[in-house]
Amino acid sequence: MATTRNDDETITPFTINVPQAQLDDLAQRLARTRFTSPLPGDSWATGVPTSYLRELVKYWRDDYDWRAQEAALNAYPQFVTTIDGQQIHFLHVRSSESGALPLLMTHGWPGSVVEFLDVIGPLTEPATSGDEAAPAFDVVIPSLPGFGFSGPVNDAGWDETRIARTWAELMRRLGYDRYGVQGGDIGAGVSPAVARVTGSDGSPGSTVLGVHLNGNIGVPTGPLDDDELASLTDLERDRVRRVGEFMQEQFGYIAIQSTRPSALAAGLSDSPVGQLAWIVDKLREWTYPRETLPHEVLGTDRLLTNVMLYWLTDTAASSAYVGYASAESWGDPLPRSGVPTGVIVFAGDVGIRRYAETEHSIVRWVDVDRGGHFAAWEEPSLLVDDVRAFFAALR
Repeated sequence: MATTRNDDETITPFTINVPQAQLDDLAQRLARTRFTSPLPGDSWATGVPTSYLRELVKYWRDDYDWRAQEAALNAYPQFVTTIDGQQIHFLHVRSSESGALPLLMTHGWPGSVVEFLDVIGPLTEPATSGDEAAPAFDVVIPSLPGFGFSGPVNDAGWDETRIARTWAELMRRLGYDRYGVQGGDIGAGVSPAVARVTGSDGSPGSTVLGVHLNGNIGVPTGPLDDDELASLTDLERDRVRRVGEFMQEQFGYIAIQSTRPSALAAGLSDSPVGQLAWIVDKLREWTYPRETLPHEVLGTDRLLTNVMLYWLTDTAASSAYVGYASAESWGDPLPRSGVPTGVIVFAGDVGIRRYAETEHSIVRWVDVDRGGHFAAWEEPSLLVDDVRAFFAALR
């Protein structure tokens, strides 16, 4: 059935105000949780240990304060608009400095806009963090279609290209005709797609000035022969090894979310602890160091706030649907972009430059020995410094 379009370009201020009835319902569900019996060893090898999950749920039930987190989120200007028939929620924080560069930042799964909260201040107001000479940015941080307050989705086809077109329209509505893009995970696919759909080629008149990415950029899609392995650096060979381990041990969530998101979401939408466990499993695998408990890396309140954005908006299914929409194009080669691209690969990720260069015009590549997949969340200062250095060289 066709969806009626009603894109009148209105941008409306948005304030999060979750009805108390939803919070009461959540508290009742948490109080009635039926925890699964631990498997032998109760270790991370089979998913989130029941003992660890019990501790997180106890904190969620007894100590976590959604209203405080809601107020913290509402301290940032938020808006909604309808593009291509879909409500799009976004944070838009302007710098007080003249000449600030607009920067469009895109999260991934199982993240949300909360990933970026610690980079907003340093990027928009560098002087307040003691970096008076650093460049300033106006930041635009949308919730992906189907995620959080941009969800659920109304129709099919929300692949990276369609999201990119939506982001380009959002920036046009905001009055930005030249800007940078940044992203990780799904955002690392959407961000260069924004450059492609706007026809940007790196020339002075291009809409997208530059593309900054973090995450798994340039991952080999198949096994490598002995000669190619021998040509890699020790760091690159280690990343190839970890790609193989991921395909053996962790690929299951992609297979499920990209083929049966509704079957999965039937449980996640009914059980807050199920939603918590599904997300925390990946937070533990993708944060750095892996041996450290995820709440110790990310902060317990921030971790739970991220989960709350899935739970309160009932977007377990529609956020997974982004993977479903993109499944047919996975692995398809893309033309090499002419837009200057900077990449920072944190220790927990597996990007390899030589493979990334087949699709991206890389002018800056930085490998760092700490941090994981959620760069803005785990290592905000490192990410901010790299974003600043990359875009300063382009202006």
